Amino acid sequence: MKQGWEIKPLGEICTIKPPKAEARAKLSDRDEVSFAPMEDLGIGVKYMQPLRARQLGEVSGSYTYFAEGDVLLAKITPCFENGKLGIARNLHNGVGFGSSEYIVLRPKPLLDAEFLYYYLLRPKFTEEGARTMTGAVGHKRVAKEFIENYPVPLPSLREQRRIVAILDRALDGIATAKASAEKNLQNASYLFRSHLEHFFLRHCELFDSSSLEALADSDSPITYGVVKPGGEGDIAFVRGGDIAQGRVLMEQLRTIDETVSRQYRRTLLRGGELLISLVGQPGQVAVAPEELKGANIARQVGLIRLSKQADANYVRYFLQSPVGQAALGAKQSGSVQQVINLGELREVMVPIPVLSVQRDAVKSLDAFSASIERLTRVMQSKLAALDDLKKSLLHQAFTGQL
Repeated sequence: MKQGWEIKPLGEICTIKPPKAEARAKLSDRDEVSFAPMEDLGIGVKYMQPLRARQLGEVSGSYTYFAEGDVLLAKITPCFENGKLGIARNLHNGVGFGSSEYIVLRPKPLLDAEFLYYYLLRPKFTEEGARTMTGAVGHKRVAKEFIENYPVPLPSLREQRRIVAILDRALDGIATAKASAEKNLQNASYLFRSHLEHFFLRHCELFDSSSLEALADSDSPITYGVVKPGGEGDIAFVRGGDIAQGRVLMEQLRTIDETVSRQYRRTLLRGGELLISLVGQPGQVAVAPEELKGANIARQVGLIRLSKQADANYVRYFLQSPVGQAALGAKQSGSVQQVINLGELREVMVPIPVLSVQRDAVKSLDAFSASIERLTRVMQSKLAALDDLKKSLLHQAFTGQL
């Protein structure tokens, strides 16, 4: 901590939860005030500027009061952990009401609101506050005592504003760089999908198509897996949500008991099968890796053992493509939860050239996919570095190092 800075508890340098009587003292029930539900409070956005307005009489009863320049902080999970925080700005008649899950902090004269905003933006504050949360699962709230007693460094107002100006410039630059990296990530994903689409539209024109049922091994009809998995055991178990981005997410697999698995021998994996999620996010597809030999699958997963005329990775790429996803989407049903049933899955048509052409296609698509993955890793590393830089700047700012 820099020499000369005081440390004060938040409750001493802020008015916490200013009284609603302030609003009634200057406005009538028919006067308009800003209305800000939780969705209006941003993450990493300094100012909250509500677009909605209500009459004071409509909202003054059960909603939380705040005024122009107050700092709003979400107190309930997961909003608190996500960093929902902002300064109220451009309020109708200078008054706002919003979620009962807001903590309202009004800085006293020796504390700058923007300085407080940046101080509360630090991941350390969120992490420490999260450890104090109490209440039922899904309704945990940060402890009142934690907020009131949280220590805040208090340099002079001039120094506070100097620090705010530095952070404004630096974090704006980080936000711009982050937006650029995120856009590049989106572009990489779009480029891959676009390449697959053009590739398989061409194959649809050049080659005859066969149904998945016709491509399946005649001794292993298309099927699904374990209906009632029971408790954990020793056998790896692939659920619908374990299939994403063209692969099985090995790191999150659960297990089932071997006795249960043996009752579903037809879906014991050998490696090389096509796996398709049938519910949840239907249409996610992967090829079972060799290390899953002996594992089993859930009821929400379709299993296709292909005959020798079809390369599993070729069919996977097709089903991943916008062309294949459209074919799978046309087979989905259900008004609430979309589902692909096996009968309709069997009817999905796939362009099938000779096996040598399929394998050449897989080599080409593998190479293209690898280049996209390299670009993605670079952008993800850049995003991680930007997050680290932001954390470092916030740490330096409030330890007197800027």
